[in-house]
Amino acid sequence: MSGAHAPQKSSRGWLVIFFRWTAALLILGLLLHFLPLAPLRAAIGRVPPTRFLIILFCYLLAHAIGIAKWRMVVNAAGAGLDFASSAQCYAGGLFGTLFLPSIIGGDVVRLAVGLRRSARPAAVVAGNVADRFLDVTAQAGIVLVGLLLLPGAVPVQLQSAARRALVIAGIAALILAIFVFFLYRPLLAGRSMRFRRRLALLRHALRSVSRRSYVLLIGWALGTFIQTSFLVLTALLAVSCGLVLPLRIWLFAWPLAKLAAILPLTQGGIGVREAALVALLVPFGAPAPLVLAAGLVWEGVIIAGGLVAGLTAFLLRRTESVSSGP
Repeated sequence: MSGAHAPQKSSRGWLVIFFRWTAALLILGLLLHFLPLAPLRAAIGRVPPTRFLIILFCYLLAHAIGIAKWRMVVNAAGAGLDFASSAQCYAGGLFGTLFLPSIIGGDVVRLAVGLRRSARPAAVVAGNVADRFLDVTAQAGIVLVGLLLLPGAVPVQLQSAARRALVIAGIAALILAIFVFFLYRPLLAGRSMRFRRRLALLRHALRSVSRRSYVLLIGWALGTFIQTSFLVLTALLAVSCGLVLPLRIWLFAWPLAKLAAILPLTQGGIGVREAALVALLVPFGAPAPLVLAAGLVWEGVIIAGGLVAGLTAFLLRRTESVSSGP
């Protein structure tokens, strides 16, 4: 029976991927339809290939720091992963963002590899959750810095939209907390001892990483550095496209656009990120074609980086298989 269901699940998965890519191409197609193509093509053509490759190299270096950060956090939860295994998990997750819904899709691949590499799967799950939380708070911190550096300069529409988003996020968090508090015991009722044991291990791993405040602080600092590096690299590409904006505006808009890409609407957030960036920067006087051009070139960096990461993960796995062979 399980064998009969396997092809159906595989077909359903490929169908979801097809629709995600279709949605991404549809959003990009709409942007290209409503924006003039001549300045867009000219802006993309102004980016020298050498600068693109340098930006790509710096992007990969930042992710190398991300590997060290991820390993530090998951090992604080008790995963016990070495650097090679962590690199394989992280690189596989980076490659997975190209084929799984939204940027969180990469976490699925990262966990799938990590659960096989660690003797404590619950620690890998807890550490990955903590690492993702650190990344989100790092991006929120960058947005806050951008707001502080833009007193009175943020358009009224964006201010009201930001307030609504914060209110909605707060209400959602409150509802989730109430849900977990009141339904925690009913949800556990009738569960097997194996399930309860796994849940206890996960809870223990979360406590382990939460007790090491210095790890969380260092992880947050590294996450902020990595996200700021990506922001600066995007701004440099935008300058090559002819779009010159104060860095404080990028500090406000870029993290919000990346957070918008978390929505599981398109493949890897493609299209959603560019549309959000256009919507956030145009009120500051940025020409929409130049914003889209910068977003598309940065998307090229992300895709190229994901392919390099996939090759790296494959080579690491191949090396491991050869070294462990007879």
